[in-house]
Amino acid sequence: MTSEYKKQDKLLILKITEEIDHHTSEKIRKRADYEIQIHIPKKVIFDFENVTFMDSSGIGLLIGRYNLIKFMDSKMIVLNPTHSIKRILELSKVSDKILVRCD
Repeated sequence: MTSEYKKQDKLLILKITEEIDHHTSEKIRKRADYEIQIHIPKKVIFDFENVTFMDSSGIGLLIGRYNLIKFMDSKMIVLNPTHSIKRILELSKVSDKILVRCD
């Protein structure tokens, strides 16, 4: 995962560069939490452009970060999910809380 913070816009972009499964979700969670707590952004974008697979641990990862971000009165966006990942987010109702965009 790589991260980029744009101070002027208070925007944190987290680019996920691997599959999100049981083995990788904990590592991604720790890094995302660290970046969120350091920068205290107003908007967090999880860029899924390079994510080809996500299982239920990815749903937990996103919901946990959503709760942290919501507590800080910030917004969260999942950007560029594949069709199958977008469908998982819709079926699990995650997309009801988190904006999902395919640019």
